[in-house]
Amino acid sequence: MVNPLAFAGARFLVTGASSGIGKSTAILIAKLGGRVTAVGRDTLRLAETLAELAGEGHDASAFDLADADAIPGWMAACAATGTYSGVAHCAGIQELKPLRQVTADFIDRTMRTNLSSALAIARGFRQKDVAQRPASLVLVSSAAGLTGQAGNTVYAASKGALIAAARGMAIELVRDEIRVNTVAPGFVPTPLGEKAMRFWSKEQLDATRAAYPLGFGTAEDVANAIVFLLSDMARWITGTTLAVDGGYTAQ
Repeated sequence: MVNPLAFAGARFLVTGASSGIGKSTAILIAKLGGRVTAVGRDTLRLAETLAELAGEGHDASAFDLADADAIPGWMAACAATGTYSGVAHCAGIQELKPLRQVTADFIDRTMRTNLSSALAIARGFRQKDVAQRPASLVLVSSAAGLTGQAGNTVYAASKGALIAAARGMAIELVRDEIRVNTVAPGFVPTPLGEKAMRFWSKEQLDATRAAYPLGFGTAEDVANAIVFLLSDMARWITGTTLAVDGGYTAQ
């Protein structure tokens, strides 16, 4: 039998791999036989991720994705030991701010981290000898990019822009045999999500939970969707956004 989720012999680059969705994605890819380049800024936490990966041939790269202009060259260096069948771009930042507190620097930092890095990764991935054709690029957006939420306007704008950018990239990169899709997770109690939860009242937490018909999900739930889009099971899917949100955006 042919298993379209068998990743034996395939290599994947996963950003944000030191925790949360990125770490869960790296772990799942490794369980399916793939080799992972785990990317993040914290060397110690990346080492912890590598220790949890099944199989052999994994490596880590400590890199700050805020330096968008350096990303293509860095990706070429990562690919010197083998091309990539897919990239899962899970890294990002979220900080809640009401409009009265929003500054130009905050907007620039959020857009640079959540949008500019993704565009630079796509540019780097299409370079010769980086992608193993055909290939797949999966970008982690957010349900916030599909809905409105007070105090979250800038983050939502960055994630909505990522969805729009992925559609354009999907068409432009067809000739490079690279599919481009996004997943839009709802609230998941990752370390980033738990950081936000510390500022919620019990009423806010209860109201947020009630907005999810299937309850809160896990990082593993989102990783499942990412791996599906990376795999051959999704070979006829590009330019789409898969909401992984327990029914949050269906209401």
